[in-house]
Amino acid sequence: QDNSFEQFIINYCNEKLQQIFIELTLKEEQEEYIREGIEWTHIEYFNNAIICDLIENNQTGILAMLDEECLRPGTVTDDTFLEKLNQVCATHQHFESRMSKCSRFLNDTSLPHSCFRIQHYAGKVMYQVEGFVDKNNDLLYRDLSQAMWKASHALIKALFPEGNPAKINLKRPPTAGSQFKASVATLMKNLQTKNPNYIRCIKPNDKKAAHIFNEALVCHQIRYLGLLENVRVRRAGYAFRQAYEPCLERYKMLCKQTWPHWRGPARAGVEVLFNELEIPEEEFSFGRSKIFIRNPRTLFKLEDLRKQRLEDLATLIEKIYRGWKCRTRFLLMKKSQIVIASWYRRYA
Repeated sequence: QDNSFEQFIINYCNEKLQQIFIELTLKEEQEEYIREGIEWTHIEYFNNAIICDLIENNQTGILAMLDEECLRPGTVTDDTFLEKLNQVCATHQHFESRMSKCSRFLNDTSLPHSCFRIQHYAGKVMYQVEGFVDKNNDLLYRDLSQAMWKASHALIKALFPEGNPAKINLKRPPTAGSQFKASVATLMKNLQTKNPNYIRCIKPNDKKAAHIFNEALVCHQIRYLGLLENVRVRRAGYAFRQAYEPCLERYKMLCKQTWPHWRGPARAGVEVLFNELEIPEEEFSFGRSKIFIRNPRTLFKLEDLRKQRLEDLATLIEKIYRGWKCRTRFLLMKKSQIVIASWYRRYA
């Protein structure tokens, strides 16, 4: 119920994670269809980039203004920070405070004087500004380092070398908000280089009890996790896509014309393969560099056919090997019989 600076930066991180989820599962997927020349009707979805910008913008973002308040000379309080937010963000559609976003002369009486509210992707959250400035300054670390360096215990002193007065950096240490923002940026950069696999967990009730299903709670989670938009894109799009070369390499054994070797472009080989298997045309589309399969059942059919073909090939190899082994043994016995017969006739 009472959200302060800690919950604010946690929710900021959640917004960034939601943003990368939108980028990779909604925006990127629809853009891929356009790049590949697939006929596609764009599906609208809410992009929370505007919320992330409200928090992290270098000039007008909440974190930037909080840092500015912490660094500027003069009397700085949580109230002056809130006043600054009211001046800069009052007209932002996702920011609310006592000063209405529609008019500077109308007050939103549903909010306390010392609070502001952000309409996050998951819903509205109200924050108490009390403690924002002190928690963002986070000067305890420097004071703690200096105190620990003065300790008589050698190990403790060695663990805090930055507390040495001779090595004190007069440059102001970065604020807690700046450090967290940099950490989030590093995390996002790392995630962008990975191949994501999402597992969305739905909490059925607040009691952590079995056999209780709170429909309102589940629907709320489905909405703010972006699952509805994701399902719409998935249902309208294609469940599977793969470059022509690996696709042909995996399934070429299902067609006599492409097995064991296909002489020609990979796309032409995939076209021959799908025509031979009589897969309905509405189940797949040919992109510029990839084959797109609409329904999972088509992919499952291909995998079942491939599995059966592998079993048939294994049986064929086993049959040929057994035939070779028996023939080799027969020829050896025949040769032995001739040798024995020739020696018997010699001495008969």
